Amino acid sequence: MSTPSDQDNKRAELRRAALEYHEFPTPGKVAIAATKQLTNQRDLALAYSPGVAAPCEEIVADPVNAFKYTSRGNLVGVITNGTAVLGLGDIGPLAAKPVMEGKGVLFKKFAGVDVFDIEIDEKNPARLVEVIAALEPTFGAINLEDIKAPDCFYVERELRKRMKIPVFHDDQHGTAITVAAAMLNGLKVAGKDIGQVKLVTSGAGAAALACLNLLLKVGLKRENVFVTDLAGVVYEGREELMDDDKRQYMQKTQLRKLAEVMEGADVFLGLSAGGVLKPGMVASMAPRPVIFALANPNPEIAPEDAHAVRDDVIMATGRTDYPNQVNNVLCFPYIFRGALDCGATTITDEMEIAAVHAIAELAQAEQSEVVAAAYAGEKLAFGPEYLIPKPFDPRLMMKIAPAVAQAAADSGVALRPIADMDAYRERLQSFVFASGTIMKPIFAAAKTAQHKRVAYAEGEEERVLRACQIVVDEGLARPTLIGRPAIIAQRIEKFGLRLREELDYDIVNVEQDARYRDFWQTYHRMTERKGVTQQLAKIEMRRRLTLIGAMLLHKGEVDGMICGTWGSTHNHLEYIDQVIGKRAGGSPSTAQDVRIYACMNGLMLPGRQVFLVDTHVNYDPTPEQLCEITVMAAEEMLRFGLQPKVALLSHSNFGSSSQPTAMKMRRTLELLREQAPWLEADGEMHGDVALDPVARAVMMPNSTLKGPANLLVLPNIDAANIAYNLLKTAAGGNIAVGPVLLGADKPVHILTASATVRRIVNMTALTVAEANTER
Repeated sequence: MSTPSDQDNKRAELRRAALEYHEFPTPGKVAIAATKQLTNQRDLALAYSPGVAAPCEEIVADPVNAFKYTSRGNLVGVITNGTAVLGLGDIGPLAAKPVMEGKGVLFKKFAGVDVFDIEIDEKNPARLVEVIAALEPTFGAINLEDIKAPDCFYVERELRKRMKIPVFHDDQHGTAITVAAAMLNGLKVAGKDIGQVKLVTSGAGAAALACLNLLLKVGLKRENVFVTDLAGVVYEGREELMDDDKRQYMQKTQLRKLAEVMEGADVFLGLSAGGVLKPGMVASMAPRPVIFALANPNPEIAPEDAHAVRDDVIMATGRTDYPNQVNNVLCFPYIFRGALDCGATTITDEMEIAAVHAIAELAQAEQSEVVAAAYAGEKLAFGPEYLIPKPFDPRLMMKIAPAVAQAAADSGVALRPIADMDAYRERLQSFVFASGTIMKPIFAAAKTAQHKRVAYAEGEEERVLRACQIVVDEGLARPTLIGRPAIIAQRIEKFGLRLREELDYDIVNVEQDARYRDFWQTYHRMTERKGVTQQLAKIEMRRRLTLIGAMLLHKGEVDGMICGTWGSTHNHLEYIDQVIGKRAGGSPSTAQDVRIYACMNGLMLPGRQVFLVDTHVNYDPTPEQLCEITVMAAEEMLRFGLQPKVALLSHSNFGSSSQPTAMKMRRTLELLREQAPWLEADGEMHGDVALDPVARAVMMPNSTLKGPANLLVLPNIDAANIAYNLLKTAAGGNIAVGPVLLGADKPVHILTASATVRRIVNMTALTVAEANTER
């Protein structure tokens, strides 16, 4: 148990770290980044005078053009007067600025929404309304933050009357939406009907009343609600600490204290202060009580204290160190995303309710790999300890924003209704998963294939199982998992997945499978003159998972294979080469048999997509091998719907060096022009010249490569692997497509130990697409 001294030290360390975080390397958390180039006099003339007059005139002609020619349609004002900040109270607008900057970071991180944070030194609600309303031309929406009650109610109501853009007080509505979603799921777990439950609140501020107002709209009955605050129960005839917003919840009752109204209550909703709910009150509640103790930093009752008196209690708090954290970030970025994208003029009840149901439904689905990685060790399956999604669930965007946009259109407040909701979801997915755009044609091709079977060599691996759930849900393929059936079933249950053996996936039992004898005998015939004895063939076929998968593919029992989530590329490739071998009959552009394997990786960098070869297989390829690798990589890029533009990279720029690697790349270009004249390629060149066509035009005006290169061919594995990993980490957000194995006779790919679930899904889609186009 930690001592008070330990706790003081932890608080002091957290404070020091927080101050350093905000000060270095640049003070604050936000900056303005230009979205257009400003590199020459012409750019200056377009960005400012005289060119800027053109969009100004278009906006004068039609104000809606502001969404076309300015950033207004993706810009939210986060506005406060600092009168009710976090748990700090009235600290003023200047001290509130770090919080508002933090809110802006959340908007950008989770939904790609830009923010100007505005701190206003004005406590008079009427004057505050005047200031904010005057800012309407700047923003596409307003997020009010940390304004004390009851002023916040007045300010929001007045601004909604005057402004033709969404105005949303997140302390009220963001909390209410998240609470309502968690409450619906909590009552579902408890087996209770929201229309029948008795609910007691502790707290009657902005958040509490907003929660109650929204809960009424999703089925809670007003006559079953008992509100308490510092003066006790809100009863009919009470005058102390009352206002119009609170009066609507007056009850005709003789009960005056929280403890009295808690007897027989089904639900407790706390948005007040730590420790106000006592264990005895919990004991007096109805069976299977639902308790939301949301005060921060200390809840109205600690979960361990509630569970000590009731083993049937379902708990939620506002803290990260307990299950069921009610966090506004679950909803506000995506509500604004949907509202901005459809041009909503306000936030309607229907839009809020749509968000509630979207969040509630998502919690009942199995969790993604991003969530599982961020919350390692937690059981993330719908139930008493998992009522709402985690903040880092990437599916929140794709679930909530479309629901909100559709509700806006249905309620008639969308100026720019989204006509193609499927296309909109795909665009959102492209934001969430940077590989989404480049994988679109591959997924489209994969979904046209019927009943394709893909073997996963590491069938017990968590990432593989999570990927298989997505593969099954999206109808990409039928998985064949290689592993121990009992272990696979146990892990599926542990991870909260819905996969069912035989119905959703097939299995190869590595301990006892009827095909074992046939497999090892076939393997022995293939390799008996390569040093593999019968005994070794038996042992290898039992323990080498990639070998088993390769044999399944060879025998036609599956259509493709994925392996490599652990181990080295060369170890996996050895078995693939023994059983599958290199492609015979050549590629689409050549009649020659393939003579070499290679690996290609794709990266989504800011503003561009690039592929690199050979990142994993060939240590020092010859010019002939590089030529063959380049052609195979270019043909694979065509499968992605990309026109390959090849740059042969070197330390040399168009003959500036005669070192061996420069000569190698020069010879490779000669071979490409002979053997693949259809391919747009040039070299040897520097990496910056490859990506910058302007610099290339200066260096080599007669270059045969036009525009930025998207296929980078490097002279050896050191250069390729180093460049790939540096780019992936420094500029690619650690998101990649691949490795794509080139040259194998059947669809098979060797991943790496760093492969994410999203990458496994992507490579499954590619494998299926390849299987569907096999000759």
